[in-house]
Parts: sequence; structure tokens; C-alpha cells
Amino acid sequence: MYLRPDEVARVLEKVGFTMDEVTQKIYGYRRGDNYVYVNREARMGRTALIIHPALKERSYLLADPASDIKTCDHYQQFPLYLGGDAQEHYGIPHGFSSRIALERFLNGLFGEGQ
Repeated sequence: MYLRPDEVARVLEKVGFTMDEVTQKIYGYRRGDNYVYVNREARMGRTALIIHPALKERSYLLADPASDIKTCDHYQQFPLYLGGDAQEHYGIPHGFSSRIALERFLNGLFGEGQ
């Protein structure tokens, strides 16, 4: 069982991220120069956290991604995916089974929150 999108959002806020965008598909969160998305469509939570593709290699040291990429036209802070016909942006999806595991991942990837 994975954390639901609303649970992921609460953990992000706990470690210092601030929500700055809300759409039907995503919550956008910022902390300093770092940006992540919460995939609101991930009902079962397997792809609830979306990180920037530039962090992909570093994230492998902390957790396995749910899939190689996740595309969405709402990921405006991330690069365009050039492998498809649609003008969609992409990120790396992750799912976590506990708040502690998610906090550990976020602290390892972005450092301790304020």
C-alpha cells in the first residue's frame, strides 16, 4: 500500500515545501530552487511524487522509481518530453509505503528542511 497524494502533500509541507500551484491533475510544491509535483490522479499512490528528471540518477541511490518517466501537460516546471507527439512535460514518479520512507527520501535528495 502506497501513500495517497494527500498524504504525500502533508509530508512535503512537513519538510518545508510550500504549495504554489493547484490544478485538477497536480499540486506543485517549491522549497528554495527545488520543485516537485504531487500527482493527484495517483489514487493508489504508486506514482504520487514526481521529481525533476535532472535528479533521476541521484534518486536511484535512495529509492527505485515507479517507472522511467511520467508525462503530463501540467508539469510546467519540468522539461518537455521530446519522445512523444504531444507537448507534455515529464518527471520521474515515485511511490512510498510510509511517511518515514518519504521523509528519508526527501531529506536525502534535497537536504534537511528548515
